[in-house]
Amino acid sequence: MYRIIDAHCHIYPPAIARKAAANTGRFYGGLPATCDGTVETLLKIGAQAGISHFLVHSVATKPEQVRSINEFIAREVESHPGLLTGFGTLHPASADLDGDIDHLFDLGLKGVKLHPDIQKFKLDDFRCLRIYDRCEGRVPLLIHTGDSRYDFSNPNRLLPILKIYRNLTVIGAHFGGYSIWEQAAELLAGTPNLYVDCSSTMFALDDEKVAALIRAYGADRVLFGTDYPMWSPLDEVENFMRLPLTDTERSQILHRNAEKLLGIPAAAGEE
Repeated sequence: MYRIIDAHCHIYPPAIARKAAANTGRFYGGLPATCDGTVETLLKIGAQAGISHFLVHSVATKPEQVRSINEFIAREVESHPGLLTGFGTLHPASADLDGDIDHLFDLGLKGVKLHPDIQKFKLDDFRCLRIYDRCEGRVPLLIHTGDSRYDFSNPNRLLPILKIYRNLTVIGAHFGGYSIWEQAAELLAGTPNLYVDCSSTMFALDDEKVAALIRAYGADRVLFGTDYPMWSPLDEVENFMRLPLTDTERSQILHRNAEKLLGIPAAAGEE
């Protein structure tokens, strides 16, 4: 039995969760989100799927939302000891970006989530450089990457950042390039400070193509993620376990890489 860490979960306060989850579905071309976006549902369905730890975050669509979102994430982490690792949000258009970063660090959050396509900024926008400066060598960034409909987060914008900020650890969500998966792998695979996650991919690609992406990046650079609430953790675990992988590759992706990258203690007797 493998330990499973879900390294890509969006969570929202109950009052706005269903609306936020529906907005996520609209971003994905009108596909319906499968879950309601609350922590309670994540933990319930996650437990049913065999997931024991979750990387949780949310995204500020406006700069003035940053601190309240980060405080919400920090409260949820504190309320569920041992179950959640929290990443904060930032917005490069903030009038007090350094203050927002200090606040995020003071809350004890373990990384930063950015979603350029929703937040409407380009990864190589000069306003982002302060984020990279402050996070380099300190906390990882989880970045929504890629989309054939936009040019905010595509891998051609990420690669120069990775080369300039060599001590900045980035997790490129959706295999580094949502909807342009193969092109992203051709450009980004082998970049030493890049990890990727497998979220929002297995619904669109067959098992052999997903396995090929894993081997292009290397199983030691891939994290398991569900993109909750867009997809059900039950379905995503089932999809992943069907992939033609070795036991070593499976354990690396399901928990070992996340333990190492995020400082999550290993569980006794895990595979």
